[in-house]
Amino acid sequence: MGGTGSVSGVPRLLLRAEGAALLVAATLLYRQTGASWWLFAVLFLAPDLSFLGYLAGPRVGAISYNVAHTLVGPIALAIAGLVLPATMALALALIWVAHIGFDRLLGYGLKYAAGFGFTHLGRIGKTAGPPSGG
Repeated sequence: MGGTGSVSGVPRLLLRAEGAALLVAATLLYRQTGASWWLFAVLFLAPDLSFLGYLAGPRVGAISYNVAHTLVGPIALAIAGLVLPATMALALALIWVAHIGFDRLLGYGLKYAAGFGFTHLGRIGKTAGPPSGG
């Protein structure tokens, strides 16, 4: 960690690479479900509707964003899709995982109640500044 308490240097790059791997793996697995690419395109940004939680303040916003941007939900949905079996549930879970991977690739991490720009991957936005450390 740099002096800011955020992830920097090689660990930050590895976390972004992990996001890219999630995005690619989920997208390739989605292809195997045979579900529509229109569905993928329409729902890819759906988890970002969780931003609406910020209308109720930064604490509620962080909670709603984090619920929609952790792997717990899509993994549970994917397991249900495999057990039932329900291909659509699996397809939806893979879209959700792809979105989370995309966000991580771009450096968007889980949020802290201090505000949208405070994430587990470091500060984002205009006041973030360049990452430090190595």
